[in-house]
Amino acid sequence: MGKQVKTTLVNPPPLKGVYRHQLYLPIGLAYLAAVLDDKGHEVTVLDCPALDLNHNNLKTKLSSIAPDLIGITSMTPTIQSALLSAHIAKEACPDSMVVLGGPHATFMDKKVLAEEEAVDVVVRSEGEQTLVELANSLSNPNALSSIDGITFRKDGQVVRTPNRPFMENLDELPLPAYKFFPLEKYRLFGRRMLPIITSRGCPSQCSFCTSAQMFGKGFRARSPKNIVDELEWLRDEHGADAFTFYDDTFTLNKKRALDICEEIKNRAIGLPWDCQTRVSTVSKEILLKMREANCQQVFFGVESGCQQILDAVKKGTTVKQNEKAIRLAKDAGLFVAVSVMIGYPGETKEMLQDTIDLIRKAEPDDVYICVATPYPGTELRRVVEETGWEMSKDWGLYDTITPVFTNPNLSVEDIRKLRTSFYNSFYSPKYVFRHVFKRNFYSRVMARTAMNHILWRIKNIF
Repeated sequence: MGKQVKTTLVNPPPLKGVYRHQLYLPIGLAYLAAVLDDKGHEVTVLDCPALDLNHNNLKTKLSSIAPDLIGITSMTPTIQSALLSAHIAKEACPDSMVVLGGPHATFMDKKVLAEEEAVDVVVRSEGEQTLVELANSLSNPNALSSIDGITFRKDGQVVRTPNRPFMENLDELPLPAYKFFPLEKYRLFGRRMLPIITSRGCPSQCSFCTSAQMFGKGFRARSPKNIVDELEWLRDEHGADAFTFYDDTFTLNKKRALDICEEIKNRAIGLPWDCQTRVSTVSKEILLKMREANCQQVFFGVESGCQQILDAVKKGTTVKQNEKAIRLAKDAGLFVAVSVMIGYPGETKEMLQDTIDLIRKAEPDDVYICVATPYPGTELRRVVEETGWEMSKDWGLYDTITPVFTNPNLSVEDIRKLRTSFYNSFYSPKYVFRHVFKRNFYSRVMARTAMNHILWRIKNIF
């Protein structure tokens, strides 16, 4: 390593008018902070949503810190804020290297560099090793051409270096550096719920998702011992009293999932956790083992109750698998949350009704209705572009709640009415009474959510 580099990592402030999700801990930044810290660099993290920093506050903070390297993360809905943050960062610290990463920047790297001159470098895909090499290169700007996985300007031209090979042994990663984050801010109804990622890569090819493009099609997984070591560390060192697994498909490798559950039981972790997975990768055995290990919620992306739509989005599942997985998970005593996607090209009102019928028949405990959103890097975006349908240029609307492209079969009003009417019927007083007295943490959380929805409806009536 060369000299110690002062680095600041930024999760940008939410823009006014852009939908704000539940506050979450940006674990990607925590891993970047960890590898930089591990290599001896000075690290500061500014998670603006958690710290309640606006762009003016961010500029003041950066001026005070005066970092050599500023790394900014962004998803598509927050790219406008990220670009504004980059502009502010360059104003505050004109001699610093401003780096942008995340899914949106990965797939729109050239456009990002064209839109905002303050961005010096875009890091594509996995960023841990790349960011360390960038920090080490500050004393030698000519070294950029030798760093894989970046896009930058040179002599007025945009240069894309070769893609960086994905890290194979995830056990070699340091633990995420949560010491740089205000952990007291990340609470869900009184619980400090901390995230963990135990794998990267996805062999599935869903047309609406960028995971396989971002992290590769190969499944790379940490060992069960390494995973539960981190759970113990989160509990004992950081006061976690619940965990959430951020893996795309927790049960993709059945033996590994069973071994993780067994390790959690044997080491008496004793805290509730949740995960998401595919309906095609669960069984009665594995769901029961998860429940025995104190898993309380499982999340399935069922997407649709219409086989034609499941095939169109390349989900690789069937309606019968959706029904069976929900039933098995409920029988195992798990709180079952599902997501469905509406408004996909070619979908009709009759197909939407198939999805509503599936939900009513299977009776999951919670449902997220997501609007089909053509994110950069997805096949869905290519499909919409090829149809010639108009797409919104306002990235802040790409929140899976707001329709962002014209669909001749389903108007914006059709989609909004369906979401509203469904939630009004789903979150009923009966729902509240069914969940409020259960011991399951997620049942109690959703009972409160349903009650808030009911009160909101009453308020708007009067």
